[in-house]
Amino acid sequence: MKKEQIRELTKDELLQRKTEMEQEMLNLRLQRASKELDNPLRLRSLRRDVARINTILREEELQIRSLAQRDEKTTFPKEKQE
Repeated sequence: MKKEQIRELTKDELLQRKTEMEQEMLNLRLQRASKELDNPLRLRSLRRDVARINTILREEELQIRSLAQRDEKTTFPKEKQE
């Protein structure tokens, strides 16, 4: 999940996604312990996505950057690339 996609979500949606990802990580760890893990890279990917979500939530908490609002999702115009 890209950071731009994460920033478009509201705080409630981010917390829900984080919970879902942590549950999936638990399931993958159990599969790894029983030697049934098909894609070990998925565990790393989930761990990094959770870290991204935590970082963005912390930025919002410190008021460094604000999250999208429930009714309006902030979209920024793409910068001109020359």
